Amino acid sequence: MTDPVIETDSLTRQFGDVVAVDELDMTVQRGEVYGFLGPNGAGKTTTINMLLDFIHPTAGEARVLGRDVHEHSLEIRQRIGILPEGAQLYPRLSAREHVEFVAETKDVEVDPIAKLDRVGLDREDQKRAVAGYSKGMQQRLALAMALTGDPELLILDEPSSGLDPTGMAEMREIITAVAVSGTTIFFSSHLLEQVEAVCDRVGILSDGQLVAEDTIESLRELSGVNPVVEIAFAEPPETVTEIEAIDNVVAVETEGDSIEITCRDSAAKIDVIRTADRLGTVTNILAEEASLESLFERYTSNSSSAEIPQEVRA
Repeated sequence: MTDPVIETDSLTRQFGDVVAVDELDMTVQRGEVYGFLGPNGAGKTTTINMLLDFIHPTAGEARVLGRDVHEHSLEIRQRIGILPEGAQLYPRLSAREHVEFVAETKDVEVDPIAKLDRVGLDREDQKRAVAGYSKGMQQRLALAMALTGDPELLILDEPSSGLDPTGMAEMREIITAVAVSGTTIFFSSHLLEQVEAVCDRVGILSDGQLVAEDTIESLRELSGVNPVVEIAFAEPPETVTEIEAIDNVVAVETEGDSIEITCRDSAAKIDVIRTADRLGTVTNILAEEASLESLFERYTSNSSSAEIPQEVRA
C-alpha cells in the first residue's frame, strides 16, 4: 500500500446543533482518483473546507500530504491544486494573468498559453478580461489555475459545473491524463456518470457519515443491487429450467422470444450466457450492471448503518 495523501481521523464539524461531518475516517492513497459522493447537505464541501483549513474541525484531525492541515496549511497549499465550486475570479484580469498570478504565489514557472490550451480555452479568449466569460469558460480557467505548478494532489469540487457535454468529456480526459502522470485526485461531484468514468474508488457520504467506501465494482457486489442479463432468441426456448438451476441466479422471467435473468453476482452471467447458447439460437445479449445511480440510492435513501454491508462501511 502506498503512503496516504489524505487522512482523516474522527473528523467532525458541528454548526450549532447540526453535525455536518460526523467522525469521518477516510484515507486516500497516493496516485488514486477518489470520488467523493453524497446528496446535497451530506457534508462534502464542509469536509473539503476542513482539508484546506478554511474552517476548523470541532473534533478530530486531518492530514494532507502527511502534514497536519492546520499547522502546515501554507506548505500544503503550495503543493496542491484546488478547483473549488463557484471559483471566484478577478473580472478585469485575463485568463493568462490569472494563471501567471497563481504561478507567482506558488513561486513556479509556467507557460500560461500552454496551460490554458490544455483545458481547451480559445487563444483569443485567453487574452481578454474574464468579466464576459461564460460559466463553462470560467470553469476551464479555474482548472488551468488548479493545474499550475504540477500539484501532487488535485482537489476538484464539482469540476464539470457549467460545462456542456463536450466540455464534460474533455474534463474527463484531462482528469485521466493528470492521474496517469501520478497526481492524486480527490473528486467531489453530483454527476455520477462522471465519477464512474474516472474514479478508482468512491466514498459515499450521507448525513455527515461515510456510509460506504470501495471500488464501484465491489460496491455493486455488496450492495444487493443485482446485475441483469437479457437474452433474445430466434425462437423461445422450450424450457428455462437449466438457467433457473444455475448457482447465484435469483430470478428468470420470460417474455416472448426473450428471457431476463437476475443474478446475485457478475460471475453468474457467464454461466447464464453459456447455458442459454445451448437452449437455442441466441440473437442478442444485453448485460446490465447496477448503475452508480442505483448504488448511490441504495446507500443514501434513509438507510440505517445496520442495513449497509459491513464490508463497505467506513
